[in-house]
Amino acid sequence: MSKGGQRIATATGVMLADPNGLGNEHFSAGESLFDPNFWQARNEIAAVTAGRGSAWFVGPAPHRWVLRHYRRGGFIANISRDRYFWAGEDRVRAFAEWRLLDYLRHRNLQVPKPVAAFYRRSGLTYRCDLITLRIPRARPLSAMLAAGAAVAAGAQIDWRGVGQAIARLHRLGVDHADLNAHNILIGDGGVSIIDFDRGRLRAPGKWAAGNLARLHRSLTKLGATANWNELMAGYEAD
Repeated sequence: MSKGGQRIATATGVMLADPNGLGNEHFSAGESLFDPNFWQARNEIAAVTAGRGSAWFVGPAPHRWVLRHYRRGGFIANISRDRYFWAGEDRVRAFAEWRLLDYLRHRNLQVPKPVAAFYRRSGLTYRCDLITLRIPRARPLSAMLAAGAAVAAGAQIDWRGVGQAIARLHRLGVDHADLNAHNILIGDGGVSIIDFDRGRLRAPGKWAAGNLARLHRSLTKLGATANWNELMAGYEAD
């Protein structure tokens, strides 16, 4: 996978972006783009409620971005909520996700378009952020299930399409580290998959079944496994 993007040094850290995609106004803002206060001052911010991390919709409508600050989960979050051990720039999580998304977009996968990534190092640790283009008119599968869409009108959720979208990722060797109902979006443009933090390219193996098992557990928690066979039919047919 190519490294892609342009490395841009800022006052206190480093950005990774396609300057043409940022535009002149946003390019000149530099690392301020990753500060929610910058967007708050412009009245161009709204909180995203799904997921454990800090995320916001930013920028002017209708072409909004998603700004996400990387946060830890599990037990380690009790020690440090958002600091990661420094192991070199190539291992920065936001940079790795930016490059994976860029790779997938160039192969016509329905994933968010990466806009810019940023990290700020402090000694042996760093913090990081990622901006992607918001997928318009799309809702998380979890939100649709919570609203009863699957029960009231099963046709509103394209379960075969969900399976096909996952199969396309797996054919390219993409191991999604957190495949769950929150990270599958369904909208006018079909099925999209988001949040590729810790995702990576791998040779074929048992990890693909592990992705599916994780999704099945997520749907079980939501009481929504009735359409699993239909999802798998799409997965196996694609």
